[in-house]
Amino acid sequence: MLDKVLTDNRLDALVAITNSPATAIDLINGDSWKGPGFSSPAAMAGYPHITVPMGQAHGLPVGLSFVGTAWQEGPLLGLAYVYEQATKKRAAPAFRAPFVG
Repeated sequence: MLDKVLTDNRLDALVAITNSPATAIDLINGDSWKGPGFSSPAAMAGYPHITVPMGQAHGLPVGLSFVGTAWQEGPLLGLAYVYEQATKKRAAPAFRAPFVG
């Protein structure tokens, strides 16, 4: 299915947010899960997938995924590298004090 989408639309890669933004640890209710990620289709198909920093949401990192067709790791790495160098979004997450409220 990924091959068909990429080939029919003459695309080198599909690009999407890797997962929903990370959530802060909730000391009362525990961690929460915000839904599926974009890495699953590539993993199930056995296709190349790379994640690069996209920025932060509420001080927590968010990744951007690039998924390509089988045996296209080289071009996919090139696309991800160009994006990463152009945006310079790599940043260490800040340690925040616990919030209990």
